[in-house]
Amino acid sequence: MQGQSLKRSLSLPLLTLYGLGTTIGAGIYVLVGKVAGIAGILAPISFLVAAVLAGLTALSFSKLVVRFPRSAGEAVYVDEAFGRPAFTMAVGLAVVLVGLVSSAAIVSGAVGYLQNIVAAPAWLIILLIVGFLTTVAIWGITESVMLAGVATVLEIAGLAVIVWFGRDAFSAETITTVAANRPDDSGFGTLGVLSGAVLAFYAFIGFEDMVNVAEEVRQPEHIFPRAIAITLVVTLIVYTAVSWVAVATMPIEQLSASTAPLSDIFIRLTGWPTLAIDGLAVIAVLNGALVQIIMASRVLYGLGRQGSLPEVFASVSRRTHTPVFATGISAALLLTLAFLFPLESLARFTSMLTLLIFATVNLALFRLNVSSDGIQTNFTTAFVLPILGFVSCLAFVMFQIGDFLAKPFS
Repeated sequence: MQGQSLKRSLSLPLLTLYGLGTTIGAGIYVLVGKVAGIAGILAPISFLVAAVLAGLTALSFSKLVVRFPRSAGEAVYVDEAFGRPAFTMAVGLAVVLVGLVSSAAIVSGAVGYLQNIVAAPAWLIILLIVGFLTTVAIWGITESVMLAGVATVLEIAGLAVIVWFGRDAFSAETITTVAANRPDDSGFGTLGVLSGAVLAFYAFIGFEDMVNVAEEVRQPEHIFPRAIAITLVVTLIVYTAVSWVAVATMPIEQLSASTAPLSDIFIRLTGWPTLAIDGLAVIAVLNGALVQIIMASRVLYGLGRQGSLPEVFASVSRRTHTPVFATGISAALLLTLAFLFPLESLARFTSMLTLLIFATVNLALFRLNVSSDGIQTNFTTAFVLPILGFVSCLAFVMFQIGDFLAKPFS
């Protein structure tokens, strides 16, 4: 109940697996075809640009979580920087919304892979998935993260299989042939790469979720910077490799239209049945959704503790040491979103709202630096880093906002 506290049980390996579990997997398994449809054979560059964009803000998060290792991280940082309760609650609720919209996108993306395994209507698959994940999230943080860790290893193995069978795509001959013979697949040049990067950015969302379990991490000031860095570097390597195999293996039109793109790539590369890769894909997307549910519930818990939400959100089970009420509310909202909106719209909305939150977090770090150290006139890291993060996030929002408003739910 209210008097109970969260349990500090996460080490560097477990926190890193948590970060990898919410980052690697869902985005690449579900959206690689969609990104290719926008950027063509330049899709790997879109993933690289998205990684740079995410990396700038990741550095800001690394600095902030060390100073304020508490749940509802983004809301805490904004509160410490600006001290405006309404603004703090708005940011916290925006983070929850991002997590739940992201989970809805992940769950929707799992349907295509699951229907390759078992014949069932989409609504039933979504209902069963969310019910299972909610049960696991309530079970306990250590158990949830260990389960997510096992799933992370399996999903990375699935991606490694794709890269292994598609390794010929990395030969100089294949790269030259693809570039020379498929000029129509190059998307729309720079605009295609940038537009693809906004969608690919969704695949890098996850490192910020790590800060929301700060109260359950041992020695967060030492562990967090390393865990965030490892998560982003490993994710970038995996995504660029898999996306290149994808665009070098399949025609872009087929790839972008696929509801289970990595299964189709696997068939094209091997000619074998896709049951194993479909199973790994399902594990990947479910893992990502599980971590997002955990994150959303911890933010609601943190807002309840701060008094921004009713006290019931801060209630913790005496048996599992998890915020059961906050987790149940998160699951109900997730189901609503998954039933109402299509996959790509959910992913785009997640990316854009996350960029706005990231811009706010960078601004909070800049404000805290100025307040603590005085206005700095030299180009130190503390001065330049949050500015670069803020400007880059805002620029990407402005780049995509016209298209998003023109067709928000298409």
